[in-house]
Amino acid sequence: MADLIVNGGKPLAGSVTPSGNKNSVLPIFCATLLTDEPVTLRNVPDITDLEKLVTFFRSQGSRIDWNREKGVMKVDHSTFKSTLTNDELPQDMRSTVLLYPALLHRLRKITVHANAKGCSLGVREIDPHLEILRALGAVINEGDPLVIALPDGFAGARHWLDYMSVTVTENFAMAAALARGNSTLINAASEPHVQDLCAALVAMGAKIKGIGTSMLTITGVKKLHGATIDISSDYHEIVTFLALGAITGGEVRVNRSLPQHFDLIARAFKKLGVIVEHEGDTAIVRRNQSLRIEAPFTSNLLPKIEAAPWPYFSVDLLPLLIALSTRAEGTIHFWNKVYENGFSWIPELAKFGAHAVVSDPHRIIVFGNRPLRPATVDSPYVIRAAVALTMVAAAIPGRSVVRHAEIIKRAHPHFVENLRSLGADLEWK
Repeated sequence: MADLIVNGGKPLAGSVTPSGNKNSVLPIFCATLLTDEPVTLRNVPDITDLEKLVTFFRSQGSRIDWNREKGVMKVDHSTFKSTLTNDELPQDMRSTVLLYPALLHRLRKITVHANAKGCSLGVREIDPHLEILRALGAVINEGDPLVIALPDGFAGARHWLDYMSVTVTENFAMAAALARGNSTLINAASEPHVQDLCAALVAMGAKIKGIGTSMLTITGVKKLHGATIDISSDYHEIVTFLALGAITGGEVRVNRSLPQHFDLIARAFKKLGVIVEHEGDTAIVRRNQSLRIEAPFTSNLLPKIEAAPWPYFSVDLLPLLIALSTRAEGTIHFWNKVYENGFSWIPELAKFGAHAVVSDPHRIIVFGNRPLRPATVDSPYVIRAAVALTMVAAAIPGRSVVRHAEIIKRAHPHFVENLRSLGADLEWK
């Protein structure tokens, strides 16, 4: 376990470049297994989940050359073994589910001995994955262990998701890319990282229409080929740096931003009295933002930021704005429409002196600009909650400790180094 020691109260200022998107690189890396031709990935973040996948692929005979300093990975699966070592998939990460389409395409059968864990936000069901695999031609024995077979390869199908699941959409896109005939997914997820995976598949020869919308239409091809693919910047990290600048009163500039994804994000910041500017692809938060919560025109309602599947405001970004709201003048309502445990960390926020009322598992009200004090808090196994607690600690003069914060490393490979470059005083212990 690793704790973050934060000596806060210092305005963060300067320029910083975000890493590649964790949520993009993991499915794209899994998708490279759909071809035997070499694939080169650029702007690859050095994160623990990716390291586990690399270890798995190498154990299966794949050749992977990863230059971590340059962020370049060269992948060649032409020597991938025809059977799984110990008949096992990696079992300690949620992204294992993203291996199902490519492994079924190659091996025709996989055995799943246990559900991989992700984080503590709530139950992550596997049923929707099984539904789309079955729709596309898989035969499933739902016993213990779970056995999934693909005797005749993937076949095109039409499927309507119960809800916009990111990983289910990604698995559908990977399987349908090599299916016989046409496939359509309705109620598809459209997050930036889903768009990135679809664009990567297209670069490898897939035929996909509707990228960025709630309906994907895919014409299957016989094989995919090699490609050079750039991993986009992590918009979660971009928002993190901007929010850190705002909460500490400094001016932060984030290079390689993604302005095309920021319309709603910038509006959410504005509700907290923070203006996000863009100069080309550089995102900027100026020093000493007003941090005053905007009153809505409908004055008998609380200001509100609600989060749901994209193109709503992202649920993964909600903790960052909750942290920021503790320093803003006024009262605001946050609504997480996805995770039933999305606010389980709020009691830790209260240890800093923040005033927040949990209305139900999906909604809280924050009473901002209450006196805050340094504290020792316990991070849950939720990446953005750990970051949010660190944000609050960075804004408070004095020494705070965010215990068990190592989950941050799953998504932010240079978190401490980047914050230090902006003037923060923090360290791992």
